[in-house]
This record gives sequence, structure tokens and C-alpha cells, in this order.
Amino acid sequence: MNKILNIENLKKIYHTKQGEILAIDNFSFNLYEGEFVSIVGPSGCGKSTILSILCGLEDISEGTIRFNNNSTIGYMLQQDSLFNWRTIMENCLLGLEIKNELTKENKQYVLNLLNTYGLGDFINNYPSSLSGGMRQRAALIRTLATKPDILLLDEPFSALDYQTRLAVSDDVYNIIKKEGKSVIMVTHDISEAISMADRIIVLTSRPGTVKSIHNIELSNKSTPIENRKAKEFAYYYDLIWKEIDYHV
Repeated sequence: MNKILNIENLKKIYHTKQGEILAIDNFSFNLYEGEFVSIVGPSGCGKSTILSILCGLEDISEGTIRFNNNSTIGYMLQQDSLFNWRTIMENCLLGLEIKNELTKENKQYVLNLLNTYGLGDFINNYPSSLSGGMRQRAALIRTLATKPDILLLDEPFSALDYQTRLAVSDDVYNIIKKEGKSVIMVTHDISEAISMADRIIVLTSRPGTVKSIHNIELSNKSTPIENRKAKEFAYYYDLIWKEIDYHV
């Protein structure tokens, strides 16, 4: 696999009136084309900060970040953040409008995505008429509309109830794999990470640094729901649970 992202010795320091806060220290890893990586760790360890840095919302204090082959980023937040006054089609075209790339070809690409992933009949509906799962699919298509090489997912299912969360994780996973995207997902849910990721990065408590990296090798790897039934699932869950200090 080709390396698409390289992070070396990343450090993030916040400056406050009380002094410096070291949030992330000596964080290094590589992401490869088509790979799904999940980042887990205790609350406040800097998981979401890493995503904010990668998409340019925050500056780094030290270290290097290299995107190979001019790779581009798409960022999907915890909430779907759909605008209630725009139709589903208009919401999905928003990124293209902002980038001034609203061409006929790009509009057709978005329409094809909506048709392919079950939202073709709802393009003129408003978000309030869609279920939580459908809204998340629309949010993902909006992210895919600008054709990013790397998707950053920040707790993308946390606002959903448990049953919907399982179903939507399957939907999102299948869309991502079919579109051939590389992914970094932040989650506090170990089961979710194991069921979706090729590798899991476990961070220490603050300052967040890499405690371990696990290659997730499941028998008959399939969709997230089916992966939870794999015989190796419990082994990885127990291993990662013990590595995360949830008492911090």
C-alpha cells in the first residue's frame, strides 16, 4: 500500500493564563491508501485535537505533517450539521459551492452518490423530514462531494441511539469502502473501533501520545455488525480496554 499521510513527532501546546498545557506529545504514525484507522483513548487525551490539526483548524507546536500526492481532506463532525433551510441536495452541494467547484459534472457526481446510497428520492426534502441515519448518510455524501482522499470522522455516530448507530455504522463503512477512501476515525467506543478499523491507535492520557497500535485481524472480515461476531472480537476488546485508563 502507498503511504498517503505521514505524521512525525507531533506536539500541541496550549497557552493559557495559568501557563502551558501539553495536549499532544511525540505523536507519530503513517496512514496508507484505502486504510481505516481508529484512534481511541481516555477523555481529554487529544483525539479530536489531532483531527483539528490535520484539517487545518489548529496549528501544530512542533513536528511535521506530510500529505503525499497532494492528498485532500474531508471532515465529518459529531453532529450532521445539515442546514434546515436547505434541501438535501443543496446541503450536499455546500462544499462545492464554498470551493467554487459547482460544475455540471460535480453536481451529477453528487446526484449519483445520493441515488446510489438510498437518498435519491429525498433530494428535495429538508433535513427535518429525514431519520437520524439518513441525515448521517447525507452528511457523509456532503463530505464526499469534494472528492477528498482522506476522511476524518470525529465521533460520527455519537448522536444516534444504539440500534441506529449500528445500522448507520454499516452504511457509512460500506460507502467508504466502495468509494475507496482512507479514513481516520476518533471514537470512545472500543467495539465500534474494532468492528470498523484495520488498525487502532491507543493514546495515553494527556498529554496524548501513542501507547500502542493494534492491527485488527478478524476471521471473515465483513461489515461492522458482522465483525462484532468474529471470534477474535472479545480478545481485542479486552486487550484495548485494559490499555485505556478510564479512571483519568
